[in-house]
Amino acid sequence: MRFYSVTEPVKYEGPDSTNPLAFRYYDPKRKLLGKSMAEHLRFAVCYWHTLCWPGLDPFGGETFLRPWHQAGDQMDHARRKADMMFETLRLLNVPFFTFHDLDIAPEGSSLKEFNRNVSTIASHLLKKMDETGVKLLWGTANMFSNRRFMAGAATNPDPDVFAYCAAQVKHCLDVTKELGGENYVMWGGREGYETLLNTDLKRELAQAGRFLNLVVDYKHKIGFKGPILIEPKPQEPTKHQYDYDVATVYSFLKANGLEKEVKVNIEQNHAILAGHTFEHEIALASALGIFGSIDLNRGDYQSGWDTDQFAMNVPELALALYEILKAGGLTTGGMNFDAKIRRQSIDPDDLLHAHVGSMDACARALIAAAKMIEDGRLKAEVDKRYAKWDEPKNQAMLHGKESLADIAGRVLSENIDPKPRSGRQEYLENLLNTYV
Repeated sequence: MRFYSVTEPVKYEGPDSTNPLAFRYYDPKRKLLGKSMAEHLRFAVCYWHTLCWPGLDPFGGETFLRPWHQAGDQMDHARRKADMMFETLRLLNVPFFTFHDLDIAPEGSSLKEFNRNVSTIASHLLKKMDETGVKLLWGTANMFSNRRFMAGAATNPDPDVFAYCAAQVKHCLDVTKELGGENYVMWGGREGYETLLNTDLKRELAQAGRFLNLVVDYKHKIGFKGPILIEPKPQEPTKHQYDYDVATVYSFLKANGLEKEVKVNIEQNHAILAGHTFEHEIALASALGIFGSIDLNRGDYQSGWDTDQFAMNVPELALALYEILKAGGLTTGGMNFDAKIRRQSIDPDDLLHAHVGSMDACARALIAAAKMIEDGRLKAEVDKRYAKWDEPKNQAMLHGKESLADIAGRVLSENIDPKPRSGRQEYLENLLNTYV
C-alpha cells in the first residue's frame, strides 16, 4: 500500500539544504560529548497521534480519512497500520516506536478477545522489528477511552473496573516484555476527579497506590528489566489529575514506598498546563532521582489545553536538553513524538514534514546544549554562587553536626553579617543566547 509520496528515507543534507524533506541539523552519526546524535536523542514515533488520530476535535469530525479508519476487517486494518508504522520509521530513520494496546489492535467484544487481538498484532510487530532492527521504547494500556473508564481506572469507585484494569495491564506488560520494550508507561488518563461532591480522595489514592505496587511486583515476577514510568499531567480530561506534576508524583511514590522503583515520563505540554517549564520538571525529576523519559511536543500558550503540537522552539528545547545532559542523558528513556499534525494538514506527507522539522529542532538544541556543557560557563556561575557551602563549617551545619544553638552561637561569636550578592540573571540570559 502506497501512503507517502516518497519512498527514499530522509537524509542529512546540511544547513544549506533547501530540500523540505531533508535533515539540515540532525545527523544521526555526528558525535557530541562522546555519543552520536542518535544515541543522545533516541527518537520514537508514537502510534496514537501518528496513525490512529483521525483529525477529530470537539467541534468537528474526522478530516484525515486514513485507509485503516474505514469500514472493513479491523484486524486487517491493524496489520496495515503496523506496516505503515514501520514504513514511517524507515523513511524517518527513527529507531523506536511507542504504543497503547488499543492503538495496535481492535478492542473486540471482551477482554479475552482484546488480549488475543493484541497478541496477534504483537507477533506481526515482532516480525517487523526483527527485519528492521527497530525497537520498542515503551508500551502502555489505554484505560481511558472506553466508557467503562469514565470514573477512572485504578481509582474507579467500582472494584470490578480495578480488577479489569489489572488484567489489562498484566497482558500489556507481558506483550511489552515480549517485544523487548525498554520501559512501561502508566498514564492515568482518567485517574482524577471532576468534583469532590462524589469523590473519596483518601480511598482513591489508596487504590492508585495498591495498583502501582501490583504492577511493580508483577514486573519483577516476569523479569521485566525496564523502569515503570508515570506521566504527570495536571488536568484534562479530568478537572484534577492525581499525577499533577513531578513533585506530586514523587510524593505519591514516597507514600507508597515506590520512589526507588518508578520514574517519570515528562511531557512539555503537561508541564506548561501545570504552571511549570519543561526544564523545571526535568531538573526536579533529576534532583529527586526519578527522571526517566520524555514525551516531546509543545503546547499553545494561548490555549489552556493539551494541543500536542510538534516541538519547534529551539531555545526552549536547548534548556530541556541541557538539563537532560546534566542528568547524565537518556538511558532507557527516549524522546517520543507525542505530537499530532493539525487537523487541516490532511496529506500523509505532512506527518513526515512534522517529524523532520521537530527532529531538526531537537538536533539544533542538542548542539547548543552540548556547547553549554563543554565550555562550562553556566555551571561555573552556579558553582560560584553556592561555593561557600563547600567550606567545612557550612558542611557541618548542613549535615547535622551543629545544633540550632551551635549555629546561633557561631553567628554571634563570629559577628556574621551577610551581604546580598547579585543573582546575575540578565547576564546569564545573555550568555544563554550566545549558544542558541
